Amino acid sequence: MNDALPPPLLAIDTEATALNALALTLPAWALNEFQRCDLELLLTGAFAPLAGYHTRPDFDGVLANMRLADGTLWPLPVVLDVSADFAATVVPGASIALRDAEGVLLAVMEVSDLWAANPQAEALAIHGTTDAKHPGVDRLLHHTNAVYLGGRVRGVQLPTHYEFPALRVTPAEVRASFARRGWRRVAAFLTRNPLHRLQFETTMRGARLADANLLVLPFVGPTQPDDVDLYTRVRCWEVGLHHYPEEHVLLAALPLAMRLAGPREALLQAMVARNYGCTHVIVGPHQGGAVRDDAGTPFHHPGAAHELLAAHADELGIEMVAVPELMYSEDRAGFVARSEVRAGERVASLNGPEARRRMRAGIELPDWYSFPEVIAQVKRNYPARTQQGFTVFFTGLSGAGKSTVAHALIARLREIGGRSITLLDGDIVRKHLSSELGFSHEHRDLNIRRIGFVAAEITRHGGVAVCAPIAPYAATRRQVRAMVEAAGGFFEVYVATPIEECERRDRKGLYARARAGLVKEFTGVSDPYEVPDDAEIVIDTRHYSPLEAAQLIVTRLENEGYLA
Repeated sequence: MNDALPPPLLAIDTEATALNALALTLPAWALNEFQRCDLELLLTGAFAPLAGYHTRPDFDGVLANMRLADGTLWPLPVVLDVSADFAATVVPGASIALRDAEGVLLAVMEVSDLWAANPQAEALAIHGTTDAKHPGVDRLLHHTNAVYLGGRVRGVQLPTHYEFPALRVTPAEVRASFARRGWRRVAAFLTRNPLHRLQFETTMRGARLADANLLVLPFVGPTQPDDVDLYTRVRCWEVGLHHYPEEHVLLAALPLAMRLAGPREALLQAMVARNYGCTHVIVGPHQGGAVRDDAGTPFHHPGAAHELLAAHADELGIEMVAVPELMYSEDRAGFVARSEVRAGERVASLNGPEARRRMRAGIELPDWYSFPEVIAQVKRNYPARTQQGFTVFFTGLSGAGKSTVAHALIARLREIGGRSITLLDGDIVRKHLSSELGFSHEHRDLNIRRIGFVAAEITRHGGVAVCAPIAPYAATRRQVRAMVEAAGGFFEVYVATPIEECERRDRKGLYARARAGLVKEFTGVSDPYEVPDDAEIVIDTRHYSPLEAAQLIVTRLENEGYLA
């Protein structure tokens, strides 16, 4: 077993007391979920040999050749991104307090470096593309703060978790469990998927190839946008664990925030597995190629992760177990490697994206694909789409007809019945939720994010949210989409009525006042409107009556299975 111990980054006793006192005098940064996961892995040693966030030389070396400044192998940046306003309060050599969303102190960071983020260059170096439709690129371009901080951290306490507390074990605790069980050879399987028959077969084959016991590490940090939620993922592993031989497998929740970085991600996961004390890591055939473009083509070729891990085998400190692509043989009633399929043999396969789509849509999985108790768990959180919530999000210029069509849609949905429906109209939200906001870019973004948050909560609880703001900025609309799609269905309706027609209809005289300079930052006149390129439905109200437009949306909802 790997005996290298991670560095102790958690302070104890008098040092922890001193850090708590010091933190009262320091600027405080509230960590988001992604940052909280990184900090936890730093403090527990899962990110060993790192003793903090990458400095600028380390960051540059990692991007250029996957090496820290001292030459140590490390595949992906680990930096703390903060706002420009917060960065203005920090100077190199100073310390800051790192707190959770509720203000609880987790660590103190001594800032060594700070520099402006360059998401475009970082995306190109890591992902090989700047296409924002790649979820890893989108995170960098639209969810990264303006300034990076690097420096050592000293922990006061680990983040508190109320979900699956029994599975929240540190690398040191996992190593101790291995020792108690007498496990010297352990193969790790890191996964964002529930336990289905394919995962079971992959892990059993990997463990047999390594002649090892098995540690399963399901991710409980942010993963890919279309993944099932962490509760479903972990419960499926819990209820299906009995299929393994007794005392053969250990389950532990892994608070890793995925970068969705293909082969580099696979390399990082192998290093994390090493720090948990594993001797082997199981790598499937498509790991590193899971992220696909619009045509369904992986951004990295199958086998790229295997190649990268093999190229660095001598310094990884953990052995890779490469498991081939498996298919279900109907003739042999079991899984076989694709290369072992006989001529004329009846085989079936279901790729990960399609399986996740079916689960989220409440569509029955084939019996050969999963276990009955796992399917039952999936159904608890992902019922049939007629029971799932959804959001219809209108966007378009003032006067385009958004509110009119929204009212017509609500009337049709209420005629159909069976749904709780909430209207989040732009003017109504401005009056009741955002009355203190103006119309600057920052305030417009905040207003739309508030609408998105409320819509996501309505959707999560099985209701229908109909939103009708202008929502002029594409990046903010993407944020709303991500929030809602994590909870249910999302349908963006671009009301594409031209500005000339909007001005002709101008009953409030807003366009005329904007043209005269009396209304500042008016969308379409003195402030831009960024036309959607991914709307589910596009409607020009010159050519559709409100009822016809509403029926167009209803038909789409019916075809997608949300209306019976």
